[in-house]
Amino acid sequence: MEGVPQGAFERARYRDYLTLAKPGITGLILLVAVAGFFLASPKAFSVPRLLILLVTGASASAGAAMLNHYLDRDLDATMKRTRDRPLPGARIRSEISVGAAGLALSALGVGAATVFLNPLTGFSILLGSLTYVVVYTIWLKRRSSWNIVIGGFAGSAPALAGSAAAVGSWTPGVLALALLVFLWTPPHFWSLAILLKDDYQRAGLPMLPRMNDLQYSGRVVVVSAALLVPAAGLVALYGPVTWPAAIVLLALGLLFVWLSAPLWHDTARSVARRGFIYSGPYLLLVVGALVLNWGLLALGVPVGPSRLVP
Repeated sequence: MEGVPQGAFERARYRDYLTLAKPGITGLILLVAVAGFFLASPKAFSVPRLLILLVTGASASAGAAMLNHYLDRDLDATMKRTRDRPLPGARIRSEISVGAAGLALSALGVGAATVFLNPLTGFSILLGSLTYVVVYTIWLKRRSSWNIVIGGFAGSAPALAGSAAAVGSWTPGVLALALLVFLWTPPHFWSLAILLKDDYQRAGLPMLPRMNDLQYSGRVVVVSAALLVPAAGLVALYGPVTWPAAIVLLALGLLFVWLSAPLWHDTARSVARRGFIYSGPYLLLVVGALVLNWGLLALGVPVGPSRLVP
């Protein structure tokens, strides 16, 4: 094409294929897996096992993301937020190749985790992929306002995979962490849904508890955010968590509640935006607190309120 530097088209295609893997979501999933790995293995960990977990988890997550792009290509074309994605934007000619690549990467991730780590890790990754692709994307997304609640388990499964990769089982502390991630998903996505309510309504997606009652939906966001505080307490009670890390986890949850609380009475976009902007970093900070916790344990800082770790 005239006026386009040589190689520009190839770079654009590379960016499109990278977009199909949803690198932001994949990165967050890997961080949750790392948090589960560190929480399950409080004294020492195997670098090779952690690297295998990251590679297999990234493969399966990227594969699930590609399948989501493929299955939602018609829906994405109707929404302002998603109409410029590679498939609805017609920048990738072979749609079926995206679906095939998604299946291949998902199978590769699950299979390699099963062989090189253990079957429970492979099963945990498989659970996450099936929840995201089958339960959320195919079954619930277009049919029920429960879609993001039940589909939220897809974000919890990486924590279980991390625990299985580290110690071969799902530890009580990591089960509590999986619950926290599960409870984080609704207030995160419902805050976004308030911001994009009109877009979702045009597409016919039931992405809020009540699409026509913003006040009710706003109050549900506040309640769901408040549940993160006791969930953080469970992580501290049933995992090897030091007092400093436990305090940070509780403080992060309380901050989420404080930022979301105005939605109880005011569902203006500016109010919803404040909670949504914090919701992503919240999970990153939780992961950071648990990695810091591992370091504190390595330095000999005693476990705090845990009931299960001497």
